[in-house]
Amino acid sequence: MPSTTAITVPQLSRLIGLPGAPAIVDVRIEEDYSADPRLLPASNRRDFKTVSTWASEFAGSRVTVVCQKGQKLSQGVAAWLRHEGVSAESLEGGFEAWRDAKGPLIHAGKIPPRDEKGRTVWVTRSRPKVDRIACPWLIRRFIDSSAVFLFVEAAEVSAVADRFQAVPFDIDNVFWTHRGECCTFDTMIEEFGLESEALDRLAVIVRAADTASLDRVPQAAGFLAASLGLSRMFRDDLEQLEAGMLLYDAFFRWCRDATEETHNWPGKPS
Repeated sequence: MPSTTAITVPQLSRLIGLPGAPAIVDVRIEEDYSADPRLLPASNRRDFKTVSTWASEFAGSRVTVVCQKGQKLSQGVAAWLRHEGVSAESLEGGFEAWRDAKGPLIHAGKIPPRDEKGRTVWVTRSRPKVDRIACPWLIRRFIDSSAVFLFVEAAEVSAVADRFQAVPFDIDNVFWTHRGECCTFDTMIEEFGLESEALDRLAVIVRAADTASLDRVPQAAGFLAASLGLSRMFRDDLEQLEAGMLLYDAFFRWCRDATEETHNWPGKPS
């Protein structure tokens, strides 16, 4: 009989990268984590022994708890979270099952330090068009769902990064930026170790739209048009980012599930 308090790897994999994905809490012991310091997308590392002190942070959230094998630690933490009124499940088979199924994993060492509230903080140029919406979408959906993004004048990005301990991206002479013909979105996918056919397909569209290579893939022109339209619709860059998240969610879902689907007006009856 299927467990009512666990989620399977295939079930979770269908949710990863989408706005309705659960918060993922990694409670592996340090020895197991050190042996493979990768994380499921957008994971929060927490100490299972102190669950009573941090459980309330997930109030109102849906949570998936991950330990090494999906046994005592994740099941115990999930049970404690449910005691605190949190909708929580353990991942069946744990980290090992996810890894063996070749689910996407993040190189934890590439994730920037977090602020006092546990958030990564990023800074880039204002008035985003393509790459500067694509990268925040990737970070929010796969790296840190609570990430903070600061949009400032181009000349001030470096100084703001220094003063506010923010990570600069999509500007010249920083780590997270264009490399050769690839854009910053490509760089992030590569550096974080995100192996995903859907993300690779989306990256081609983003790269074509961001680098004026619209003949590379048929979706690029429409994607660029939608991105430029959003830029004209919003004066506030954060409002534009929130609106743009839906665009990227839709294209990611198309890249994952709908590339073979076509649509046409029904033919006239004979």
